[in-house]
Amino acid sequence: MVKTPKPTKTPIFDKHWHLAQSEAELNFTELEFAIIRISSAFDRWQKDCISCCVDGGLSGIDNAVLHIIRMHERPKSISDVARLMNRDDISNLQYTLRKLTKLGLIARAGGSDSKRTAAYEVTAKGTKVSDLFAQFRRELLLSLTESIKDLDVDILTASKVLNITSGLYDHASTVAASHRHR
Repeated sequence: MVKTPKPTKTPIFDKHWHLAQSEAELNFTELEFAIIRISSAFDRWQKDCISCCVDGGLSGIDNAVLHIIRMHERPKSISDVARLMNRDDISNLQYTLRKLTKLGLIARAGGSDSKRTAAYEVTAKGTKVSDLFAQFRRELLLSLTESIKDLDVDILTASKVLNITSGLYDHASTVAASHRHR
């Protein structure tokens, strides 16, 4: 008779390092690694899926901006987009707007004369592309989640935790910015 070893309480992997000395730090570091991985996976997913819908070498961020501009079918200014995405790199967002405009997916909304107050809206082509993206998303991604029990509740909880965590990072970033090394 073969004896199976008793499970030990000592973990096999030592996950402690300079960012994770305590259990609380370890847990937060695990969250941060999950954010890094999901951010990369999400960006790759958006890039690959939008490439099924339109040629033009769009990035995941380009795709996100397209959908944010279409959100609620109302024009958005660059500051609206930046605020909704929690970004402050306006020049990169301007590049994305130029790219989407050049592809004919968005256009300046009527009534916006200056670059500072310009608002953008999705064109008919942009609507067609974003609708196709939504269809691919339903069939390729969301269909994979149908058999996961209570996922909708877990997703809602995760969204709330991530939004709260985003606020923590924003606050800590503000404090860090006031203590930068010379």
